[in-house]
Amino acid sequence: METWDTIRSRRNVRVFEDRPVGAADLERILEAARRTPSASNRQRWDFVVVTDREALQRLAGVWRGAGHVAGSAATIALIAPMADDPHVRESIHYDLGQATMSIMLAAADAGIGSGHAAVESQTLARQILGFPEDRFCAWLIALGYPADRPLRPVRTPDRRAWDEVVHRERW
Repeated sequence: METWDTIRSRRNVRVFEDRPVGAADLERILEAARRTPSASNRQRWDFVVVTDREALQRLAGVWRGAGHVAGSAATIALIAPMADDPHVRESIHYDLGQATMSIMLAAADAGIGSGHAAVESQTLARQILGFPEDRFCAWLIALGYPADRPLRPVRTPDRRAWDEVVHRERW
């Protein structure tokens, strides 16, 4: 898919077909995450990919809005170090946002849908994923083939009007 078509095709998918994501596609998505730019190239992240159905069902319990994780073909957990300093914490979250978009665009490029979820229960996430105590699970990105319709460019996205969003030189 062309980059512009990939950007226009990506949408949140929360209902997936019951079929696995191919190993090569999953590796490419993870490589996109690994290659994401980060502040001072610190790469303060780790990615835990989960494909086991029982683990995905349990992982869906980390937040009330994560139910779609249970039906995904794979879910990538974004793990990062805890930080007391607010500037460091903001930098980590910015980098995680970039990694999230890299994951979602690489998935869309392969026709794979994605849907993000927050993580409320760090205890449950840590039990399932096994990450160290000095880290937290920031986000889950569920992946799979959309059950409703394939990804294709959205002609009229549900977005605020251009003139309402874009400001030139000053607000």
